[in-house]
Amino acid sequence: MKKIFPLLTLIVLASFISSCGLYKDKGYKQVSYYQDINRGVTTEPIANYQPLKIQPGDLLGINVNSLNPESSSVFNTSINRVNGNSLDASATNPIYGFRVDRAGQVQLPLVGTLHVGGSTTDDVAKELTAKLQDYLKSPIVNVRVLNFKISVLGDVLKPDSYTIQNEHININEALSLAGDLTITAKRTNVLLVREENGQRKYVTIDLTKKDVFNSPYYYLHNNDVIYVDADKTKYDTVARSYKTNTFVISSAVAVLAILASAFFVYHK
Repeated sequence: MKKIFPLLTLIVLASFISSCGLYKDKGYKQVSYYQDINRGVTTEPIANYQPLKIQPGDLLGINVNSLNPESSSVFNTSINRVNGNSLDASATNPIYGFRVDRAGQVQLPLVGTLHVGGSTTDDVAKELTAKLQDYLKSPIVNVRVLNFKISVLGDVLKPDSYTIQNEHININEALSLAGDLTITAKRTNVLLVREENGQRKYVTIDLTKKDVFNSPYYYLHNNDVIYVDADKTKYDTVARSYKTNTFVISSAVAVLAILASAFFVYHK
């Protein structure tokens, strides 16, 4: 029995060392971001940012202030449902908002039907301000998307869906929210899934190239999904760990079977 435990210890230690060896080849070119960027002080214009466009299903938060607050309060009243659809809410966290329907329209107090699909929140605020001039004195309108969220899945530290408080987030910020990519993540093959205008797009992003900063997909839209695939190293590690565990368990069972057999033979 004294020889069995050192043997099992050596087996486990050998499997650990071999699994660690899988990481030795993960060099600079596999894990570093933006490898072709000039590390000195350089500047370039930002030409790929576009304001967020409102889409069907968005929940708009509209806040209106005016010199007659009693009339403008119809926009700012705390409610626990939106356009007749019940939503989860508490007295301490009430819901404000107006749901954009499939036609890209919202039903608003005083104004009635307003088409907002494809417009920015600033555009809607300006249009709504103009329309409310007939009903309110000096209206001031603010509009934002309340249910703006992105999802980050795959080989990151904290895969999850994240609610964004503003309308300006890029892929770097999204990955930072998810705790960044792990050492085994594929930085050259990050997948972005985007749904807009009734279509679904699949876009591959290479985080090792600085071109990502100028990509039209660098800035994220509502409901974007980022999927980070793991490279072969992680699959090999998991497979090797499974094989090692199976081997250790099988060896232990075999040893116990031998001991049991020897025990019964000895006691005959």
